[in-house]
Amino acid sequence: MTETVVGRAGEQIAETARTASRLTSAMADAVEVGLGEARRVAKQAGDAAEELFDETSKRLGRHPVETVVGSVAVGIAIGVVIGWLISRK
Repeated sequence: MTETVVGRAGEQIAETARTASRLTSAMADAVEVGLGEARRVAKQAGDAAEELFDETSKRLGRHPVETVVGSVAVGIAIGVVIGWLISRK
């Protein structure tokens, strides 16, 4: 009977080790996939930022007065809103 209990315990330990190995492998795969997706998203964000910068530079070259006037108007509007929010308190 002792041999049976020891044999079963050994089998259970071996099965647990195999399960842990499969779980570790699955977790490593999930981390690898996640890192790949994060790299892809970071590259897309960098490309989008570069495209926005290029378009802004082109617009400034084509319409410099309109761009400056628009920037000043947005700055004034933001200043008015911030001033109004501060004065409310």
